[in-house]
Amino acid sequence: MRIAVVLNTSWNIYNFRMNFLRELARQGHEIHTLAPKDEYTRHLTEAGFIHHDIRMDSRGANPIKDSALILELLLSYRKIRPDIILHFTIKPNVYGTIAAALLRIPVINNVCGLGTVFLKKNLVSWIAIMLYKVSFRFANKVFFQNPDDLQLFIQKKLVAENATDLLPGSGIDLKKFVPAEYTKRDTFTFLMVSRLITDKGVMEYVDAVRKLKKAGIKARFQVLGAMDPEHKRGIQPDVIHRWIEEGVIEYLGTTDDVREYIQQADCIVLPSYREGTPRTLLEAASSARPIIATDVPGCNHVVIHNYNGLLCKLKDADDLARRMEEITTLDEDTLRSMGTNGRVKMEAEYDESIVIKKYLGALKDLKRAS
Repeated sequence: MRIAVVLNTSWNIYNFRMNFLRELARQGHEIHTLAPKDEYTRHLTEAGFIHHDIRMDSRGANPIKDSALILELLLSYRKIRPDIILHFTIKPNVYGTIAAALLRIPVINNVCGLGTVFLKKNLVSWIAIMLYKVSFRFANKVFFQNPDDLQLFIQKKLVAENATDLLPGSGIDLKKFVPAEYTKRDTFTFLMVSRLITDKGVMEYVDAVRKLKKAGIKARFQVLGAMDPEHKRGIQPDVIHRWIEEGVIEYLGTTDDVREYIQQADCIVLPSYREGTPRTLLEAASSARPIIATDVPGCNHVVIHNYNGLLCKLKDADDLARRMEEITTLDEDTLRSMGTNGRVKMEAEYDESIVIKKYLGALKDLKRAS
């Protein structure tokens, strides 16, 4: 089959979908990738995939402006003539499905996360929800990354229940992210791995750090991830540099390989407002590191309180600070046990092979039905 795979960035394809696409290619399928061009696009073509550059603003949330994407994808799909299209991330899911429906091409969608449209109630969010309702009528299959998102879509009548299925996020490569020997550091080290946007809980993390420092807690507080000042909810560089100059956080910049940073940390923190299934937490748990995350959909499916980490309240820097202080007081054996529990959970529930098998099954079902 000729399969088109559509995401909001080439970086996303390279970092989260390569093993899956390689397996599809190994089985003889012709793979076309569609995403905006970036420095990771060359890796896709080097892997033998046929890449098509598209214009897509992954940051904005203006349905009227983004509707032009329908035409662009329609023209791309007409040119490629795929047998099936796999959509990931919000805009491909919505606008790509509409374009595919006009050409009568079957699609499989993946709801990686809900974005901000379900966190706010305004005209833009209402339009976005209506677009979901219209577009998902034409989806042959819709995968969700946590049961809360799945039930929300069914409850709001945005998707037919018989077209849905559940995945363990994008899965984790257990051979790449492996446990490293753990010894509690003399200076406890926290690491937050995230894009620097407010929805990830960066402000709460910084506020919690300030509280801990004021209380005399001796620890290192690190942040690893890209600045994204053009994002509507991006934190401006001058604010971040001020945090660095004040000694509130250690900013580690960006990396193509987070494993070393995770292994050098005592605890990974992600106080996000809502997630599909956060990749950061899968990587941390697979690497056998304790986690502190928000008690919200997505995060609380990866983290079980007092089992492989601690859960804190949403948008509550005081509670986050309490959890961070609490974890510093745990002895090395308890921290090591939390890490081990996280690894066991990843092996049982989040192995990337589970995701690949689900997709291969869905593709076979669609082929039989055609």
